Amino acid sequence: MSTASSGKLRMPSLKSICHRDVMLPNPQLHSQMLLFFRRMNPKDFARTTDPFVAEVCIRSLEVIFRYMNMADTDRVRCAIYLLKDDASLCWEGAERGVNLNTLTWEEFKRIFYEKYFTVDVRSRLKREFISLRQGDLSVAEFVKKFDRGCHFAPLIANNATEKLRHFLDGLRPTIRRDVLLADPTEYNDRSLESIEPSSP
Repeated sequence: MSTASSGKLRMPSLKSICHRDVMLPNPQLHSQMLLFFRRMNPKDFARTTDPFVAEVCIRSLEVIFRYMNMADTDRVRCAIYLLKDDASLCWEGAERGVNLNTLTWEEFKRIFYEKYFTVDVRSRLKREFISLRQGDLSVAEFVKKFDRGCHFAPLIANNATEKLRHFLDGLRPTIRRDVLLADPTEYNDRSLESIEPSSP
């Protein structure tokens, strides 16, 4: 690695670290990777009883991982680094049954979700989405719940026609009428902004 004129070590670029263009000893390579990772300002994860918090944690990490083009094993190490307090203690118990040198990101997520986002919880949230109705919610509140629920029913969320139909079915009749007057062809959050003020 080259040095600057002052004699100090020059920091490798993000691209060179992520693509392994710089041949560093493993401990130094992981140290540089962790440094760049921390600059992305990832949030620590301690404990939660809200499955959406756990899901947001994983999704926000994956955004960083994709941006950094991070390798699978590095993803696992960085995620473990963020586990604090009770989450860290839980991981200490879970890691006894895994090999960190071969543990993939998908396997880590499975272990994580088994603790914080179980199959039973996901099934319950899917049922809640299927039966979701606007009721006394504002359009904005209903849209938020609808968007969150889409994650648990991909057969609906990934079909534009079904997604729009399910959304319309959940609206209050008067709001549905206003939406239908606009003759929508697909689900579109922005198209609802003008409807909210006239909502009863």
